[in-house]
Amino acid sequence: MDKWECTVCGYVYDPEEGDPESGIEPGSSFEDLPDDWVCPECGAGKDLFEKQE
Repeated sequence: MDKWECTVCGYVYDPEEGDPESGIEPGSSFEDLPDDWVCPECGAGKDLFEKQE
């Protein structure tokens, strides 16, 4: 699964880790995150993330 980086603060969403503080289980792909999920570091929306190459 792809990792996604916040273009605002540089936080990297790693699907293997998920986002436990937001209730996102490990193994959740970025595409499966709720539309209202935001960066846990800076609060940026999903539309401000870019897939890492």
